[in-house]
Amino acid sequence: MRIGIVAGEASGDLLGAGMIRAIKQRLPDAVIEGIAGPAMIAQGCTALFPAEKLAVMGFVEVLGRYRELHGIRTELIRHFLDNPPDVFIGIDAPDFNLGLEHALKEAGIPTVHYVSPSVWAWRQWRLRKIARSTDLMLTLFPFEAVFYEAHHVPVRFVGHPLAEMIPDVADPQAARVALGLPLKSEIVALLPGSRMSEVNALGLTFIQAAQWCAQHRPDVHFVAPLATPATRELFEQLVKTHAPTLSITIIAGRSREVMAAADVVLLASGTATLEALLLKRPMVVAYRLARLTYWLAKWLVKVPYVSLPNLLAGKSIVEEYIQDAATPENLGKAVVQFLEQPQSAQALQKIFSDIHTSLRQDADQQAAEAVLALAKDRTLISPLPRTGEG
Repeated sequence: MRIGIVAGEASGDLLGAGMIRAIKQRLPDAVIEGIAGPAMIAQGCTALFPAEKLAVMGFVEVLGRYRELHGIRTELIRHFLDNPPDVFIGIDAPDFNLGLEHALKEAGIPTVHYVSPSVWAWRQWRLRKIARSTDLMLTLFPFEAVFYEAHHVPVRFVGHPLAEMIPDVADPQAARVALGLPLKSEIVALLPGSRMSEVNALGLTFIQAAQWCAQHRPDVHFVAPLATPATRELFEQLVKTHAPTLSITIIAGRSREVMAAADVVLLASGTATLEALLLKRPMVVAYRLARLTYWLAKWLVKVPYVSLPNLLAGKSIVEEYIQDAATPENLGKAVVQFLEQPQSAQALQKIFSDIHTSLRQDADQQAAEAVLALAKDRTLISPLPRTGEG
C-alpha cells in the first residue's frame, strides 16, 4: 500500500509518527511519503520536504512565504497525481492541506484530514471546503465529531494521544524533586503562554496575581515555565521590575512537570489547559486579546467557552477570566480559593478523571484503522466510538 501524508509543526509530526507506527504494525511494507518531521521519518516516512517548511504562524509570515508554499503544494499535487497513493492524510495545517486534499480528492484519491480546524467555534463557512476536500475527518475531541455529524460530514473521533501519554495519577512530589522545588510548600504554577504576544498580554497580570496571593498566603511558592529564551527573558524582567521579592522559580520549558508539581495552575487558555486537565490539576484560566481582535471575536465565535476543559465538559467547570475580567485580584482570589478549599479541587479532579477516560481511545491505532479502512472502502462513514464513556 502507498500512503501520502503531510504534517506541519512538531505537534503534527508526533501525531503522524504515532499513526505511521500503527500502520506499519498492520502493513510493514507500506510505502509512506510526503512532508514529514524527524519523528515521522524515524518511523519510516520518506520526506519529500521537511515539516519545518510548513511551520509558519501569523498572516504576515504566511503572506511573505506564499509563493514558496504555493510552489511546494503544486509540486506535491503533481507528484501524487503522477504516483497516486491509495490514501492521502493531511495532518493539521488546514490552510495548506485542504487545498491539497481537494485536488487529490477530485482525482479520485481518498483523503483524510487529521485534527479538525476550529470550525466548530468560528468561520463555519469553512465546512463547505472541508466537505469538498476530505472523505473523512479524524477528530481529537468528541464534541468536534458531534459537530461534524450534525453537518453530515464523515467523521471519526479517535481520541487524543496525550490521554495515552499522561498517567491517570500524577506524582507531585517526584516532579518537585526533579525540578528542585520546595517539597512542603504550597506551589502555584504560572503559565502566561508560549508566545511573546501571550506573555506580553498576560505576564505582568499573572505576576501581580501572584503578589495578591502572596499577601494572603505568604508561604506560597510560585514557579513559571517559559518555552523560549525570549519569553523567559521578558518574564524575568517583569518580575525584576514589578515583584523583586516574589518567591518564584523561573524554568526553561518543562511545563508538564511544573504543572504536575503544582497545587494550582494559573494559565492562559490554550493546549496547556488540556495538559493541566489530564494531570488533574485545579486551574484558573485567563484569556486576553487585542481590543479590536476581541471585539471581532465576540461577534464571530459561536461557542460559550474559551478553555478546552469547559468545551469538553459541555459546561463551566473551570473559571475563565476573559479580557477585562482578567485582573490580578480576580485571578488571585480564584487561585487562593483552591488553596483554602481543597474539597473543591478534589471535586474538580473527579470530573477531570472522567474526561481523561473519554479521551483515552488509543488514538494512534484508531487513526490507523480509519485510514486503512477508507483506503479499502471509499463509502466509509464511521460511528463515534465510545463517546459516552466516563
